[in-house]
Amino acid sequence: MMRKPFLLTPVLGCFLLFVSACQGDDTGAKDLSPLPVSASPPYVCDYVPLEAVKLMTGVQDPLVRGSFDLAASDGAGVGSCTAYQGSGDRLRALQITLTPAGNEKEVRNKLEGGASPLPEIVDGSIGYYFKSADGENEAAYAMLVRGKAGVIIQLGLGVEGRDSAADVLGLMKLIAPKLVAGTGSPSVSAASPSPENS
Repeated sequence: MMRKPFLLTPVLGCFLLFVSACQGDDTGAKDLSPLPVSASPPYVCDYVPLEAVKLMTGVQDPLVRGSFDLAASDGAGVGSCTAYQGSGDRLRALQITLTPAGNEKEVRNKLEGGASPLPEIVDGSIGYYFKSADGENEAAYAMLVRGKAGVIIQLGLGVEGRDSAADVLGLMKLIAPKLVAGTGSPSVSAASPSPENS
């Protein structure tokens, strides 16, 4: 009878050490450092810095699909880039869309509704960004429009403790100049009659 407590103590100690080690591996250290201020390789989808994707989503081995064609739609460009979790449920962590259907009126409506304005990242551009109101998954959203080109960033899985709104703003600063800089003068689009006036 006296030996059982003696044997149980080392076994219990080893078990607690094993459990605490496993918990440390599961939680991992969160990288709360800000996004880089300039884009550098490696890139995913040719234009999106992989380091920014990792920081924003916390996914260190993202599965990435998509591409951009900047010459399509009369130079407005089209395409998308989506990063998924590399394992498990493979949930969509981040999606970037380049569309030739940029809608300045939609941007102004969102700004009037309380979204934060983007700075003029590209000459003649207008945009907004915000963090999801329910805070679920640290989701955030940003949209920039210049002429008929629009860039949309949807962060579906952010990192707890990071400022996801600042992350989508930071990513927009990194990629928008490359994706929409060649879209021509926005004044051409502004001079076009709107559907309401035609």
